[in-house]
Amino acid sequence: MTSPSIAASPYHHSETRISQLTLALGVLAALPVAILYSWRWGLGIFVGAALAWLNFRWLRQGLDALTSAAAAQANQKKVYVPVATYFKAAFRYGLIALAVYVIFRYLNVPVLSMVLGLCALGAATILISVQSIVRPSD
Repeated sequence: MTSPSIAASPYHHSETRISQLTLALGVLAALPVAILYSWRWGLGIFVGAALAWLNFRWLRQGLDALTSAAAAQANQKKVYVPVATYFKAAFRYGLIALAVYVIFRYLNVPVLSMVLGLCALGAATILISVQSIVRPSD
């Protein structure tokens, strides 16, 4: 759960748009690939984009939790950070790698297609960054 100060952050809107655009780009890339080339490649691109979205979401939740804990405990000598925050930070890449392996191994989805789907997060970030530069909102 995020605190009101985090939800009111000037970057909250951009983070939300990046999250939504990651999935949208994954679907927009996966559909034509599935129709024109191979359904396995299309599935791989979509799965990669979904994993990128999950990674971004976990990163965002972890950073929000750290920010909230730091702000709430600013005057204390010993700061308490929830264990789940450390878990998500440390194991999110491992869990993504495990998911890619299982999907590759048991569904025979090409690894390269999933890696290309993971690039949806980078593409969404670049698009939102360029939009923020071209059309800054005050």
